[in-house]
Amino acid sequence: MAGGSSSRVANDNAAGSGGLLELTDAHKSFGHLEVIKGVSLAVRKGEHVVIFGPSGGGKSTLLRMMNLLEVPDSGTLTFQGRLYFPHRGMVLNRARHLQQLRSQIGMVFQRFNLYPHLNALQNVTLALTDVKKMSRKAARVKAEASLAEVGLKDRMDHYPSQLSGGQQQRVAIARSLAMDPKLMLFDEPTSALDPELIGEVLGVMERLAREGMTMVVVTHEMGFARRVGDRLIFISGGTIVESGGREVLTAPQHERTKTFLEAVL
Repeated sequence: MAGGSSSRVANDNAAGSGGLLELTDAHKSFGHLEVIKGVSLAVRKGEHVVIFGPSGGGKSTLLRMMNLLEVPDSGTLTFQGRLYFPHRGMVLNRARHLQQLRSQIGMVFQRFNLYPHLNALQNVTLALTDVKKMSRKAARVKAEASLAEVGLKDRMDHYPSQLSGGQQQRVAIARSLAMDPKLMLFDEPTSALDPELIGEVLGVMERLAREGMTMVVVTHEMGFARRVGDRLIFISGGTIVESGGREVLTAPQHERTKTFLEAVL
């Protein structure tokens, strides 16, 4: 199991250990509000990292910095050993730099971000033709396989308005999977769903984890965290308060973690 009681420090000790993705001493402010305060974190290939904590604690901002949807004010970001931030190239070079990073990191948001005028198959196909420059025929084959993988083989011609929230989120997951990412980021993927639909999305995510997909998940679903997380990270006030294995849930060492878990479990 990745992590353990020895890793329970303000910054995760996996940083600098040769991870697939490494974020080092990251800071981020919005105006006068410092949201991320010198966080360091590494994600190893095949690892399932679950980030949890109170609203406003910096979880989503931290996740979005991993593919530079939020650009740190300072710090470094490397992916597969290549430095992606800071990047000092020309503007055009920077755009290509970002596209290369994001083509390898899939992201699933709280909201599904599907195009309402496109059916499920077209929503998944679009990125393959636009970003990966695949032929329409090849993109269709790939998109069909991705939708089948998330259990939507019989919903490919349905538009978002004809799908449940859980089905729409599974289309969003299929869209990311079709890009063959090396890392998947999930930003509270079930928070916009009705309770009865949460299980179908978590089920897909758990299967991806079993199949070896590297993932970082921001979630309040503690049952999922317990079942899937190799490393659990509690973040509050823009810092990593506690990090370790599943014992973070069963025997937390920090009083702030204990208080939070007592409130949510």
